[in-house]
Amino acid sequence: MNKKQELQKALTAAMKAKDEDTKRTLRLAMTTIKLAEVEEGGEIDDTRILSILQKEVKTREDSIEEAKQAGREDLVETAKREIQILNQFLPQQMTTDELRDLAKIVIEETGAESMKDMGKVMQNLMPKLGGRASGQDASKAVRELLQNK
Repeated sequence: MNKKQELQKALTAAMKAKDEDTKRTLRLAMTTIKLAEVEEGGEIDDTRILSILQKEVKTREDSIEEAKQAGREDLVETAKREIQILNQFLPQQMTTDELRDLAKIVIEETGAESMKDMGKVMQNLMPKLGGRASGQDASKAVRELLQNK
């Protein structure tokens, strides 16, 4: 079963269970996936779906920060519940050390020596992450390693 089918099945279960938070969150995620499919002109693969889900989590993390600044604890709690729901469909995230170790390996494989080589490193690193770390975290780890060379 691919990720899209898994999400659809969970959405159906949430609708039957009258779980409004899960239903709302998964509907939004499915809408984003369908929009990406329209843009790309066909089915998208699991890797792309995982990146969409990560982006949805990131959006909610940003919403939490904004809601805290506005003093809206109700919105903070809603966003936290939505993150928990989305994380059920994401693979276990890498620790910072695991990400840094993988980035070191890719830097060695590509022969990168400076920040000029960052694009080459990221291009080789992202497929190896398999949705276990965000592009932002990977970029940060690669940047730190290349700056310290």
